[in-house]
Amino acid sequence: MTTTLRVVLDAPVPAGDRQGEAARELAKALVRTAPSGCDVAALLPSVPEDVRAALREQVPGLARVDTAPLGRRELAASWQLGIAAGVGGGMIHATGLAAPLVRHDRVYDHHQIVVTVWDLAAWEAPDELARPYVSWQKGMLKRATKHADAVVVPTHAHAERLAEVAKLGDRIRVIAGAAPDGFGVPTDDVGRRRALDLPTEYVLVDGSWRAGLDAALGAVARAGGELPVVVLGVGEAETSAVAELGGAAGLPEARLLVRGTLEAFDRAAVLSGASALIAPATITAFPWLVVDALALGTPVVAADCAVHREVVVDGGLLVDAAGEGLADALGQVLGSDSARERLSVLAADRGRAFSWAGAAERVWQLHADL
Repeated sequence: MTTTLRVVLDAPVPAGDRQGEAARELAKALVRTAPSGCDVAALLPSVPEDVRAALREQVPGLARVDTAPLGRRELAASWQLGIAAGVGGGMIHATGLAAPLVRHDRVYDHHQIVVTVWDLAAWEAPDELARPYVSWQKGMLKRATKHADAVVVPTHAHAERLAEVAKLGDRIRVIAGAAPDGFGVPTDDVGRRRALDLPTEYVLVDGSWRAGLDAALGAVARAGGELPVVVLGVGEAETSAVAELGGAAGLPEARLLVRGTLEAFDRAAVLSGASALIAPATITAFPWLVVDALALGTPVVAADCAVHREVVVDGGLLVDAAGEGLADALGQVLGSDSARERLSVLAADRGRAFSWAGAAERVWQLHADL
């Protein structure tokens, strides 16, 4: 008898959606690492056949693709209300908080529901998110507290912080994310940077969160010489706000380039051309761009916080983001070729600690333990 692990996925995934990208990477790794007698199926909202076909191409080896009776928004709303009709049971692994979190019997019916929490911004930085999404996140975590058999987080720092937010006891498990499988410098990296209208040299800033972005832009203004700064991870609606922050930090408009969210190959091209990556946010959120940078050996300067201490370790410079910490560290990186080369080697060494294959093996072990 074959045991099937159903992975909750979303479709289609917008370009640059890191959690959606991670969900597919994990699903692919789960297929590759499936134990004997086990296989993997996808659980999607109601989508057209062409979307299901595209998913089968993106995640080869799926046993099947199941669809719920509702579309994406309607399904998320029904799950928040505890309505999971037409979804079925079995082993379910959600790569986010969207899951059919209802009462079930793990012992006799062998139903399991595991969800994932990649960030706690809804609690720590709610002003950076849409109000309905904050409400949905908090509501789904309450359902997870009642009905999830386990809640996966990417770092022990997340686990400690989540334990303060929800009474989950020993149900919190740590399984880190990773850069996309095969993530590397594309052969056409120069052309991709040219298509993005990037200069030959620049400092890269992770703008995934607004918190700390002003400090990062100020650091480049003070220590970056004449180098331009490229900001990734910013939504289109935030572009003007970033420009205002840059102006307040003393960055001329001509030196500030905002490039939003990018697909994996474009991200790799941008990271590989950067003199350094500055990661200024201290929110309890998995630092996707930092992990990408480590995988490529891009020098990393990150704000000292529990998440970065755990992810970066000795693979980059961890500094107090207040005062001149970021500027001093950036000046150290840019001031010496040998310093950049050393940090590049350290970053690449640390980057090898993260893989989707390893994450998938731990997911299989988690469900086996349950």
